[in-house]
Amino acid sequence: MVTTDFEVLPPASGRRALLIGAARGLGLALAQEWLRSGWHVVATVRSPGRTRLHDLADAHRENVEIETVDVTVPTQIAALRQRLASRTFDLLFVNAGVTSRPEGTVAETSTEEFVRVMVTNALGPLRVIEALQDLVTPTGTIGVMSSGQGSVANNERGGHEVYRGSKAALNTFMRSYAARHSSDHRTLVLMAPGWVRTELGGSDARLSIEESIPNVVRTLESVQGSPGLHYVDYLGRTVAW
Repeated sequence: MVTTDFEVLPPASGRRALLIGAARGLGLALAQEWLRSGWHVVATVRSPGRTRLHDLADAHRENVEIETVDVTVPTQIAALRQRLASRTFDLLFVNAGVTSRPEGTVAETSTEEFVRVMVTNALGPLRVIEALQDLVTPTGTIGVMSSGQGSVANNERGGHEVYRGSKAALNTFMRSYAARHSSDHRTLVLMAPGWVRTELGGSDARLSIEESIPNVVRTLESVQGSPGLHYVDYLGRTVAW
């Protein structure tokens, strides 16, 4: 349950987060958790309509800003980059993503559905990172919301084939990004938040938002300052590629 009424620590640290995809679910909970910890949060929504993130921003106007970007539209990413050109952030975290139908194989999936999931979950996040990377401080963190289902080694049951494939592609693209930036001092993170009860995760999921997201934030804090790419879950455990 994400609320707007809670105590916020003074922003004495001056830490700044840029969160892509925070209108609902895990993204909204991340915005709340960083806000609670005294961060200044710039968070994005996909469309200009009213969301629960707007309620959070209304309750904490000094510490929450809202931007709009659809990660599947390159011109919108470029426009966001231009609007934020004078800003710097300690953390860029890309949470935007979609799920797909759990039933059916890749071969049974329509081309339109395949493209929708792959562009949103794999291509879009890398475009965002490439466009916004220089807004992150030299020793900051760039993170992406991946999934344990993106692990090829742990895929022993199948299912959710297109979603799994999109997250595995995301992981591979981030490994390529890390290889191209091997001398960079930034920390790179692929985060597996666990199976969480949200609109995307469904009501049968094992974890509540309260069990996942505070641990996600603590894990991101624990790897900060460790350059290179980390594929970890919400408890800080390394996930097999």
